[in-house]
Amino acid sequence: MHRNAPLTVEGRRRLCERIELDGFTIAQAAESMNLSRQTASRWWNRYLNGGLAGLEDRPSRPKTSTTRTSARLERRIVALRQSRKLGPARLGPIVGLPPSTVHKVLVRHGCSRLSYMDRTSGRVIRRIETTRVGELVHIDVKKLAKIPPGGGWRAHGRGWRRAGGRGARIGYAFIHSAIDAHSRLAYSEIHDDEQARTAIAFFERALAFFAAHGITIERVLTDNGSCYRAGDFRLLLVTADIVHTFTRPYHPATNGKVERYNRTLLDEWAYVRAYGSEPARRRALDRWLHSYNHHRHHTAVGGPPISRVNNVPGQYN
Repeated sequence: MHRNAPLTVEGRRRLCERIELDGFTIAQAAESMNLSRQTASRWWNRYLNGGLAGLEDRPSRPKTSTTRTSARLERRIVALRQSRKLGPARLGPIVGLPPSTVHKVLVRHGCSRLSYMDRTSGRVIRRIETTRVGELVHIDVKKLAKIPPGGGWRAHGRGWRRAGGRGARIGYAFIHSAIDAHSRLAYSEIHDDEQARTAIAFFERALAFFAAHGITIERVLTDNGSCYRAGDFRLLLVTADIVHTFTRPYHPATNGKVERYNRTLLDEWAYVRAYGSEPARRRALDRWLHSYNHHRHHTAVGGPPISRVNNVPGQYN
């Protein structure tokens, strides 16, 4: 029922009361409410047959659909999609249906996009949905090659080589990140390793960061890295009354929110421009992180991550 409809359920009730209680004829009641006689007669007859319940809106969907694709054929379409990873245009001729119909079947079963499925098994990935901030925090470490002084190949081109042929190897940086599953509020630090002591110290500061935003962490999801299986890390979680869950081995999609955040981190901070040195890139992280949390529109949230965090003063500053 749109907002300008002449008759709401309450309006239909008043129409029938004028006929039943006030002695209006159908034509008089219709005229008093600026309706056609046919419309008034329809609602009066529905009231006589069903009482007040008869004045409620009825769904327009038919009780049965004789032309709907059979359940057996739908199962075949889904099985082919999972085993052969084909799209509607190629599945259509195989099953004898138009591609548009195949697409509707795939949408109905949640596998219309390959990104919705596990690439190896073809099973539909059931997304982890949360209803409040702090309910689940994803944690991960991203390994990133350090930038040599003066810039690397991104600054000088792929043909560039430092003296000595292959160039100096200066090691890797490890970006430790924690992201709230509901709000996507994120916290990241750069370290020189991914040892247990580093992960523990990082998570202690992440706890303080989320607490400063009024977020109490209830559960943490990590991969099966040795730093997260350390006894001291488990002790920290137990002390903070946080439940620890591990992802399935070799299934990074289980930790998909932080994996997607890592990709954003690389695209919009690490590789967004050619930095002249590793310290220059590290200095840019805090500024980018503030922009991500407070200003960058997140499509899954409908705004910046901070917009889902309550009672934060000056959140858009």
